[in-house]
Amino acid sequence: MSLNIRNVCLMGHGSDGKTSLAESMLYLTKGTDRLGKIADGNTVCDFDPEEVRRQITISATPVPVEYSGCKLNIIDTPGYFDFVGELLQGLRVADAGVIVVTAKSGVGVGTEKAWKYLSGMKKARFFYVSKLDEENANFDQTFNGIKDKFGITVCPLVIPCVDGGKTVGIVDIPTKSAYKVENGARAAIKLPDSMAGQVDEYYSMLCENVAETSEELMEKYFSGDAFTAEELQAGIRGGVREGVLAPVFCGSAVTGLGTLSLLDGLVKYAPSPDEGAPETGADLSGADVKVAFDPNGPTCALIFKTTSDQYGKFSFFKVISGKVTADMTLVNARSGANEKIGHIYSVKGKKNTEIKEVACGDIGAVSKLSDTKTGDTLCAAGKVVALKGIDFPQPSYSLALTPKIKGGEEKIASGLTRMAEEDFTFTVKQDAEIKQMVVSGQGDIHIDVLCTRLKNKFGVEVETESPRVPYREKIRKKVKVEGKHKKQSGGHGQYGHVWIEFEPGETEDLTFEEKIFGGSVPKNFHPAVEKGLRDRIQKGVLAGYPVVNLKATLVDGSYHDVDSSEMAFKTAAGIAYKNGLPQANPVLLEPIGELKVFIPDSYMGDIIGDLNKRRGRVMGMNPGEDGQQVVEAEVPMAEMHSYAIDLRSMTQGRGSFAFSFIRYDEAPPNIQQKVIEETKAFLEEDED
Repeated sequence: MSLNIRNVCLMGHGSDGKTSLAESMLYLTKGTDRLGKIADGNTVCDFDPEEVRRQITISATPVPVEYSGCKLNIIDTPGYFDFVGELLQGLRVADAGVIVVTAKSGVGVGTEKAWKYLSGMKKARFFYVSKLDEENANFDQTFNGIKDKFGITVCPLVIPCVDGGKTVGIVDIPTKSAYKVENGARAAIKLPDSMAGQVDEYYSMLCENVAETSEELMEKYFSGDAFTAEELQAGIRGGVREGVLAPVFCGSAVTGLGTLSLLDGLVKYAPSPDEGAPETGADLSGADVKVAFDPNGPTCALIFKTTSDQYGKFSFFKVISGKVTADMTLVNARSGANEKIGHIYSVKGKKNTEIKEVACGDIGAVSKLSDTKTGDTLCAAGKVVALKGIDFPQPSYSLALTPKIKGGEEKIASGLTRMAEEDFTFTVKQDAEIKQMVVSGQGDIHIDVLCTRLKNKFGVEVETESPRVPYREKIRKKVKVEGKHKKQSGGHGQYGHVWIEFEPGETEDLTFEEKIFGGSVPKNFHPAVEKGLRDRIQKGVLAGYPVVNLKATLVDGSYHDVDSSEMAFKTAAGIAYKNGLPQANPVLLEPIGELKVFIPDSYMGDIIGDLNKRRGRVMGMNPGEDGQQVVEAEVPMAEMHSYAIDLRSMTQGRGSFAFSFIRYDEAPPNIQQKVIEETKAFLEEDED
């Protein structure tokens, strides 16, 4: 007998009905006393003010559903790609995924990505065709689209019962029986004669898929004998566990049609936590160890999500081995710190119910852990194992934040630090060179949500702008210039006098040499000359950007026995720099990055054309994984600010990319002129 827990992730494209399905599950199992609606802002899963306002899911939300003697932890995840980190958190602890596909729109990019994630992680896959009650819903077209896209593993278990062109209920294919929903319960109805042929066809398809799951069933299938109900159920369950069968269900979350059949299917066919492969972790010596499901084993729990509010921090965890009880002390495998487990909870949306323990395979939450973050493992003392955490995607879109009211920088930094405890998919950098605080995330909606939360939760309003590009300057010809600093104003004066040759250098850093003959500038002042130049190269003469590849050679000068000082020679070197570099044919350098774009072949032309517009240079095209193409190019960083959004638009979300700095190149003259003008305008504005 398998464990009566199912951890199930709801996945799919944005607005395909995941949250509404979770709401229907809760309502029909008496987990709630009313059916919440997204439009009314009263669903259990989407309770965050931003989710209510935008009417989209932003956070992965686990909710417990009790049904047929089984506890199902249903994890509602975002369909919008900006919040993929939340999806990955839910998937890390789920044993199966239900991919929700609307009967109106069919297979979307989110459908494809959900299948790819589940397949890559070797988790059980189910489909649920939603919104059967809506106008223009077409189950057959959607089912065929799913089967065409994902192959013969896709298998119908529930289809709409259609009579006279109208959906009147659903048909359970394994039993060939039809149901409707009345007052939240199923009621048997007669299968229309017009559907008999279609049902037989789908039943044959199911039997063929089940036959593939074992040699014994294959023999029986080819002998012409019918499967028993028990054989059919065992075959479906085995096929789902092995990943060779992906059952399809359908229904309407609004009417409740099909919801109980899906729950039946999850209880019967979805793997329970004790049926999965052991987790792989590392012990204190770094050696690989396996952590198997064991209710009587040492406690081992994975933190998969963190939230914080005005009451403190909440850490969601899944128990991999043993159990977690209130008042026990566990060790954080990452930090080695002891964590006292105080109050533990079962969480349903914004409602927390205190409980005494969380059993093996189950999900719970604990408040106020001091040194634990998402991805950490908590273990019994003496049995410390660090399980694999969560691989979050790198940020791909950046904006600079400034407070609307001066002096709000600390509030911004503090708020973002707090939010970073929950969200590992964005980074913050206080960039001293460009004098901006740069936030990098998964897309424009992601950063917009962060900014709104800064205002609502931390009381600071921000303005956003594109991050400035860190240009560089260099010279292209050799010049010899004089720098003289002479000042007499009573008492000791100041006297420093140098002749310096400036020329292009071999290294990025300043190369300083001296070729002084006859002690015209004493050796003890040479470091001051170098220091004066090093201070000055932080600002170039074209647009104030740092100067690179500069060689400076001190060749001559003079000094005064009394009035010369280190400060005087430092100043003289600065004068030589200021006078000399404009004569040395200075140019602006722009940062160039290496770009790898991963796309389906059909988008190749659009991507190449777009890269040409961005002044990119395509270096090659190679086949990648999953039939994708990898376009490799070198592109100026200045042209890449909006690329995450533009690529998503060009490929409907199917494309991804990696971009990293490789070198500086001389910018074209028109770009140089534009940057110089923009920089001067910015500096004037900054001075105001």
